[in-house]
Amino acid sequence: MPLPRYTAGGSSTSSGDRIFELSWEVFGELCRALALKVAQSGYQPDLVVGIAKAGVIPGAVVAAMLRCEFYSMKISRRAGAEQVRSRPTILSAAPAQALGQRVLIVDEICTTGTTIRMALNALRNVRAADVQSASVFVKVGKFHPDFYALETEGKVIFPWDRQVVNEYGDVVVNPMYEGLI
Repeated sequence: MPLPRYTAGGSSTSSGDRIFELSWEVFGELCRALALKVAQSGYQPDLVVGIAKAGVIPGAVVAAMLRCEFYSMKISRRAGAEQVRSRPTILSAAPAQALGQRVLIVDEICTTGTTIRMALNALRNVRAADVQSASVFVKVGKFHPDFYALETEGKVIFPWDRQVVNEYGDVVVNPMYEGLI
């Protein structure tokens, strides 16, 4: 039986079994809201660093809206399609262009904060003048980046994860979400 879903207009405050299934439109609006929160706070980054893979999407949107340079760095638990590490690993270095700059790190979701903290440290090591963090989603009760668009306890299904291409070239429901969506 599929788990309950909720949308950007709904809420979930007590159940971790809710599903937040996002459309591209809703995700785009959440990225826009994140950029506005940063701008309205008065923080003016010189560049935005998106954490690859999925953090580059909101990172690029935020960078475009704030009219600043965009770079990425890859931090992952995965090797290929499989999760193989208990802790994330930095797979590409922080951009050297961060030297002496105000930097905003962006990821799509902050669950434990481990990835964002690794990125913060990497950017401090290249001597960025100031580093702030942001994510579209943050899990309730966990590490909070400096900026986020929405806090949730539910499972988030991003629009790029909902479907995948199988070995026959067909678009199918991602096997990790079978029975949920």
